[in-house]
Order: sequence, then structure tokens, then C-alpha cells
Amino acid sequence: MAILDQFQLKGKNAIVTGGGRGLGLGISEGLAEAGANVLMIGSGTSVEKAAEDFKAKGLSVHALRGNLLDQNAVPSIYTRARDMLNGRVDILVNNAGMQRRHPCEEFPLSDWTDVLNLNLNTVFQLCQLAGRDMIEIGYGKIINMASMLSFFGGYTVPAYAASKGGVAQLTKALANEWAGKGINVNAIAPGYMETEMNTNLINDETRSTEIIARIPAKRWGTPEDMKGVAVFLAGSASDYINGAVIPVDGAYLVR
Repeated sequence: MAILDQFQLKGKNAIVTGGGRGLGLGISEGLAEAGANVLMIGSGTSVEKAAEDFKAKGLSVHALRGNLLDQNAVPSIYTRARDMLNGRVDILVNNAGMQRRHPCEEFPLSDWTDVLNLNLNTVFQLCQLAGRDMIEIGYGKIINMASMLSFFGGYTVPAYAASKGGVAQLTKALANEWAGKGINVNAIAPGYMETEMNTNLINDETRSTEIIARIPAKRWGTPEDMKGVAVFLAGSASDYINGAVIPVDGAYLVR
């Protein structure tokens, strides 16, 4: 197969959680531009609006509303998504996530539970559900969303740091068991990105200046920066890459 063909996703079905905004929006667009049939899962109306916008561009993108924070609802949401994709899921991107900030000594258990549920427990559930289907067909690409806080501890974000550390280790554990079954499980670790989650940091002139000073690329990342690595990990060009956590951070991590 010619190398550029290995980045084509025509005929592949993809689920992207949190696909209606932020990094998930960029990933959804990238996969669809590469030819995939994409189903975005989101909890709000933004996912439906995003799907309409993509369809207007001629891309095969669909929307499904669902609350992935509700652990009991996750299996039924996955089943509905799979059904909308004609019963086959080739690519799963676990992008949905949330953030809560408090000093560690004051961090509410309710916030801890919510962050761990969405960022880690739901990720495991969806990996397991999709993994079972992928094992049956002997093929699958799972892309989890890690973070710089898979490597660092962060500040006032103990739940987020714990969840993203867990995502990195879960990715490796699944790769160990499923690599021999035709399934690739990898993770992307975004750096500081211009998304809604980072609005407060972006608007804090002092903190934003400090962050950019640490980034060799001298800018914040964007959802557009996620397209290439997502398409790479979703296609056959990455068939021998498994259990990797790939930073997309403008070289922040190595500074």
C-alpha cells in the first residue's frame, strides 16, 4: 500500500466523544476529512450544531446526545452509537473530559468523583465495550486523550491529574492485552490548547505569558493541531505503534 493511502480512512466508522467542541471538534473534522464516517457524542446542543456544519461541508459526520458522566448510561449510549454506524466501530476516540479546580486540602469529594468518572471510568467502559467488538473482527483503533498532567502533577487539579495519569496507564495495559488481536490502543497528550477548558488561563495575562515562555513553539496549540496525529493513529500507518502516549505540545514537555 502506498504511504499516503495509509492515512486514508474511507470506509472506516469512528466514534469521537466530546466531539462537538474544542479538541474533539478538530479531531472529528480531521477524521472526516480523511474519509471516515464520524459519529460525535456530546451532552449539549453544540454536538448537533457541529454535525450540521460538517455536513454542509460535505463531510460524513453525525451527532448523538448522551450524558457520559452517568456510568449506568454509558453502555446504552455506546450501543446507540454503534447502531448508528451500522453495527461496526473501527475507531474510538475517548476525548470527552472535564476539569475542576480547588486547593488539594479543600477539594470536594463530589468533584473528585465526577472528574474521575468522566475522565477515567467512562474511558475504561468505552474501551472495554468497543474492545469486545473489535476483538471479534480482529481490527480496531482506540485513541485516548491523555494530558501534560499524565506526566506532571499540576496545581489545584488533583482529580484531573489522577485521571489523566490513569488514562496513560490504562492505554498501556490495554495495548499489552490487545496488540496481538489486531487492536491499537494509543493516547494523545495535548499541551496547552486554546479551548474552553483553558479560558481562565488564556485570559490571565501573567499566567498566559508564563506558559508561552515555556513553550518552544511560542504559541498555544489549537484543535487544528490535533488533526494530523489523530488521523495517523486512526489509520494503517500506525499499525505497529501500540501503548504510546504522544505529546502534542509545541515541545513544552521537553523544555
